[in-house]
Order: sequence, then structure tokens, then C-alpha cells
Amino acid sequence: MAIQDIYPTALRLLGRPVLVVGGGPVASRRAKGLLDAGAKVTVVAPVATETLRGLAASGLLTWEQREYRTTDVDGVWFVQTATGTPAVDTQVAADAEAQRIWCVNASDHEASAAWTPAVAVVDDVKIAINAGGDPRRAMALRNAVATALETGDLPLRRHRKPDAAGKTPAGSVALVGGGPGDSGLITVRGRRLLGQADVVVADRLGPRELLKELAPDVRVIEVGKTPGHHPVPQLEINRILVEEALKGNRVVRLKGGDPYVLGRGGEEAEFCRQNGVEVEVVSGVTSAISVPAAAGIPVTHRGLAKGFSVVTGHEELSEVPARPDHTVVLLMGVAQLRDSAAELAGSGLPLDTPVGIVENGYLPDQRVTIGTLGTIADQAEAVGVANPAVIVIGDVVRVSPFAPQHFKTADYSTITPNRPRVRSN
Repeated sequence: MAIQDIYPTALRLLGRPVLVVGGGPVASRRAKGLLDAGAKVTVVAPVATETLRGLAASGLLTWEQREYRTTDVDGVWFVQTATGTPAVDTQVAADAEAQRIWCVNASDHEASAAWTPAVAVVDDVKIAINAGGDPRRAMALRNAVATALETGDLPLRRHRKPDAAGKTPAGSVALVGGGPGDSGLITVRGRRLLGQADVVVADRLGPRELLKELAPDVRVIEVGKTPGHHPVPQLEINRILVEEALKGNRVVRLKGGDPYVLGRGGEEAEFCRQNGVEVEVVSGVTSAISVPAAAGIPVTHRGLAKGFSVVTGHEELSEVPARPDHTVVLLMGVAQLRDSAAELAGSGLPLDTPVGIVENGYLPDQRVTIGTLGTIADQAEAVGVANPAVIVIGDVVRVSPFAPQHFKTADYSTITPNRPRVRSN
């Protein structure tokens, strides 16, 4: 294997003068990168791109509209040549070498004293890749590494917390909606923040498999609730989030579904802000919509339902439209199913309105039970329906591939599921 005579390093050019010779697209990109690093940039070129002219007009860099002179390298810390004329680039590189100034020669990477890597910035991490003088190869690798960092496939978590002054940096809280439970349904942003976490405050629901991928020193604090059983009160959860963040930790509150859909995320966010803690809310795929979809049930469907309501089984249903063409989605409603069905029937919803119950949506033991408003409570008791479950009430249940044939019309009879499911009638 060939050994490159390259010593990777990073230059700190804040406030230091640098020289770019050339005014074309390559020079333009390099000048912008140097400006981003805080350098004082001078461009020497008879003609410049519109971008360079604009930067010069705004005072962000100096443009000398002329040919290169040997004295241009005097007093600079770094040189980038990209004139497109090899003879000129070679002269610039030789002048820089004579004064022991690092120079990138865009015309001849083999003879160049320095190379400019393909660069990407993810969070506070800067990725720089050299690939044997092959810029397209370097860019492809850079993009792949950046994507892996952004999606949480590579560890982006920091390990050195104190700053140069020995102070602990401020922590933060991210309220991350993990979706209905399948680890593939968390958002890219949520997965990335989870990979950066020092502390994870986890619910019983959500993508639990992802917790196994955390580094051994990431603390997981379990605060899961079940209907009627809250071992860690909400006020205590709020306190944990703030306390851990004030210690300088990056805290992820990993919740099932979406933090703002019956998930008390609003209370947690408000408490963090009141106590001076930076908080970010990452929306998730709410189980109210995704779990019915796992059973082939849309919450709206042309000709069947134009709207839907999402409530918990503990709330009053008297104000919900009592029509089969308005979908009602009940969360945490198993224990109150019989009472909820009776209340909806009492409001005028026909007893033959289809009802579907989806347990453990998207998980290997997912089960679908389908009946009617008049029969579903007895069916649920007979087969032992248990939380976590989502209950869907309305004509949209007819679309499910698990609905009995007499529920269907010809228009819906050909729909097939995405994967095998278990059904009980």
C-alpha cells in the first residue's frame, strides 16, 4: 500500500492575511471557504466571478484587479492559486515556497505543497477528506461520512465537556418524538440527537431498540407510564430534564409518537425554558395516524371521511361529530372502550359503524381486531386486547385489508397489506 507524504492538520486563520490568485469558480469557492475560517482574504486576478465581485463590493475581501506579482505573497500566511494557467500557478507556488509559505497549487496537485480537502460541517464537527489527489472521490467520501453523522449511524457525541477555561458548557434538552415504536420511523434529526445524547430520559413506548445502540456511558433514565400507573410523576420528569441539562449534559427526552400530540411535551418544553435551559422539539410520527396506517386504515379517505378527531379514552366524546364519515381515533382507550362506545352510540353514531383496534403497531406482535361499535367491546374482552393500542372508529375501517368482506365494497376489496399481520374477529 502506498504511503502518502501527507500530515493532516487544520489551520486556524482567523484574522490572518491569505492570498488567492485567480478569479474563476475554483478561486471563488476557495475564497469563500477562507472567509468562513475568518481569514483576511486578498484576491489577485484581472477578471473575477460575479460572486467574488460581490464579496469585494461588500467589503468582505480585497480584489486586486490585475496580473499576479511576486511581491503579492509577502506577509501572507497561506496561498491558494487557481488561475487555470499552469505557468502562473507554478510561479505563485515557487514564490510561496521561497518564503516558506504553504501554498495550494490547483493546477498540479502532485507538486502542490498543500492540498485542500473535501469539507463538510455537521454540528460542531468539521470533516476534511483527502483522497490521493482525486477530488471527486474525496467529495463522495465526504458526503457519505456527513450523511452517516447526520443520520446517527456514526457517533457524533462529544466526550470532552469542559471548555478551555475549565467551565462546564451549557447543556440542552431535545424532546424527540420517536414514532410508534419501529426504529426505522424515527426522524433523521431525532436519530442524530439521540446519538449525541449524554442522558436519555425514555418512555415505555417509542423505538426502544435504539437504546441498545447507545454508548455504555450514556445514562438512560426510565420514566415510562402506563394508563393509571405513573411511577415517575410529570413534575419529577420536568425536574430531571432541567437538572441534567444544568450539569452540562445533552439530554434527549425520547417519547413515543409526537411530543405535542397527547404527550405532555408542551409542559416539558415550557418548564425547561422557564429554568433557562435551551430546548428543541423534534416532531415524530404520531401513533394516531401511523398505527392505523400499519393496519391499512387511513384516517381520511375520499368518499369515506374528510376529517378526523384524536382524543384519549379518558375524555368526553360528546362533542366529537357522531357520524361514520368523521373518523374518531382513541389513544389510551382500551380500559374505557365499552363506555366510549356507549357514549358515541348515545350521541347518534350508528351501532354498525366499523371499529378497528391495532395493538403494538409496527412491531412483530402487531394484532388487528375489527368489529362494529356495537360489538367491539365484547370482541376486545374476548381476545384480551391490551395497551399499547389505537382504536379507530368510522367508515375508513372498511378500507383495511383485515376488515370482514361484508364491510367492503368493490372499490376496497383489492387492497393488500404491506406485511403479514394477525387479525382476530
